Amino acid sequence: MQGVKTTIISLLSVLLLTSPVWAASWDMPTPYPDKTFHTVNIRQFADDVAKATNGKFTIQVHSAGSLFKHSEIKNAVRSGQVQIGEFFLSLLANENGIFGFDSVPFVATSYADAEKMWAAQKDAVAKLLDKQNMIPLFSVPWPPQALYVNKEINSVDDLRGIKFRANNPLQHQLASKLGMIPVQIEVPDLPQAFTTGRVEAMMTSPSTGVNSRSWDYVSNYYDVKAWVPKNIVVVNKRAWRKLDKATQQIVLEQAAIAEKRGWELSKEENISKVEELKKSKMQVHTEGLETIMSGLTKVGHEMAAEWKEQTGAEGAEILKNYESSK
Repeated sequence: MQGVKTTIISLLSVLLLTSPVWAASWDMPTPYPDKTFHTVNIRQFADDVAKATNGKFTIQVHSAGSLFKHSEIKNAVRSGQVQIGEFFLSLLANENGIFGFDSVPFVATSYADAEKMWAAQKDAVAKLLDKQNMIPLFSVPWPPQALYVNKEINSVDDLRGIKFRANNPLQHQLASKLGMIPVQIEVPDLPQAFTTGRVEAMMTSPSTGVNSRSWDYVSNYYDVKAWVPKNIVVVNKRAWRKLDKATQQIVLEQAAIAEKRGWELSKEENISKVEELKKSKMQVHTEGLETIMSGLTKVGHEMAAEWKEQTGAEGAEILKNYESSK
């Protein structure tokens, strides 16, 4: 009997030594390819965490939607299928309008204003995520959204009747206010949609414009900086609590570094991609946009007021804090 007991203890010892500790390695799905600056930043974050913990804690990055589709990542983290993940924050706007503040057009049209917007918004976002068993780690913006259109525009009146790519409720609302016709088109279908006339205008980043070779199917780029949307990195709350305090501190420190680095990468991305567009066959309009911006900003203020009404007292407080910080 003693021999059997000794054998069982030995086997348990081997299993404990050879089995991976759940908290020692996390899986992190991201929706974007490896060359996207967001993914570059995420991989650097994971490398830095591993180095800072001497390899005792690692984060395995699964890029390009290889582990979960973009729309599935939030719920995968929430349910504990994975411990950490990245997704586009305003994807959650249908759950609560607070998540979509950064996609209300013509409210924050610069990186400086986008930082102030995030400062005003992040506590409320954290509270909402906490109710879903998640903790936000950091957030990084995309370059500002620009107007791509298949004709020259001198004022917002020139947009009336144009078929506009609108893939979320706020874009549908924007299109309607400007007299455009909203049409839902996914990014891979953009070239054919523009070529066949199913859509004539869109608002997206210079990154998407370059990556989809927009100059092959749309003629004009207007640098209106409509909004500065963000990605967010979140962790599962139960997984977080399984980490010891020292590891938690390291992750928080590296997250702060990754957020700062990510904002700088986004600014660099914006400059480089606009330059690429200028070198293409597209007409790039970056100056003399005062008349267009006047009309667009008026619509933006209307939409901000409606967002404030929709989100109630919490939204009003966020908007007040943002406006007072400018």
